Amino acid sequence: MPTAIAVTSADMALPPLDERTLPAVVLRDLDRQPLDQALSAVQTLIDQYGHLVVVCSQAAPPGVEWRLHTIRSLLESDRIALFRPDLPPLGLAVLARQLRQLASCDLSPGVLASAGRLLTHYIHAGALLGSVARLDRIPVGLRSHAKSWVPGSQFAVLAHPEPQLVKLGPGASLAGPEFGTWMLVAKGQLQSDWVTATLAKQWSAQGLREIAPPAESAAWWGTNKLVEFAAFLPDLSVLYQLVTSVRQSSCHWCGIDVIGDRCVFCSATAPLANPPVNNELPAGRGS
Repeated sequence: MPTAIAVTSADMALPPLDERTLPAVVLRDLDRQPLDQALSAVQTLIDQYGHLVVVCSQAAPPGVEWRLHTIRSLLESDRIALFRPDLPPLGLAVLARQLRQLASCDLSPGVLASAGRLLTHYIHAGALLGSVARLDRIPVGLRSHAKSWVPGSQFAVLAHPEPQLVKLGPGASLAGPEFGTWMLVAKGQLQSDWVTATLAKQWSAQGLREIAPPAESAAWWGTNKLVEFAAFLPDLSVLYQLVTSVRQSSCHWCGIDVIGDRCVFCSATAPLANPPVNNELPAGRGS
């Protein structure tokens, strides 16, 4: 069975791009349901799929993260990977869907889970905001804070891969991807077509789709007056080539195949290739 890709709310499970995209497992209300019920549900998933990768937003309620760690600890399982990258909710939903695309391929659980870190580098995520007064996810200067109180001000913000903030006006732009992408747009309570009419053209988006914003977007961006966007690689063959082109290794602790220097299941880091040699003589035995 393919590795299960789970999200913690239904609005993070984006519609599939093709017939090969596997459905997401939705772990609803983890922080609200009885612990034994949540334990049973996760154990059933592990029994059914073998391995579980949970993609969780950093804007999710704190109780969700605590419950995930509690479940993993109580089950004493190294077959559960918890992945919480510093991506806005829409960008994270895109990443979860990319993992669902790759889950249909012949990738081992460790390589698939490790692919999340690699693919984050190819996602450009940001938002058009009506205010940055409560934005604390990226650096915001005092001048921008002051301008945010001016009625009608709007700000174009790129959160990932490199933070950027500009006040919307003639010629305003954000640094975009240097490769072909599609764009996903989620319109909140801000009335503007700048993202779809201007930014998408600046970034030469090859396709554009609109959805409702994830529930956690307002908390992440500090306002519900927003238009969130994410540019991403939609083609499964390109994603697969990116992942399989990276050198794989076996985790020295649990033995699972991974890419990168840290196992996403047992959290072990790769040992140093050439550990430092201590050439000092023991105390009291030197000349």
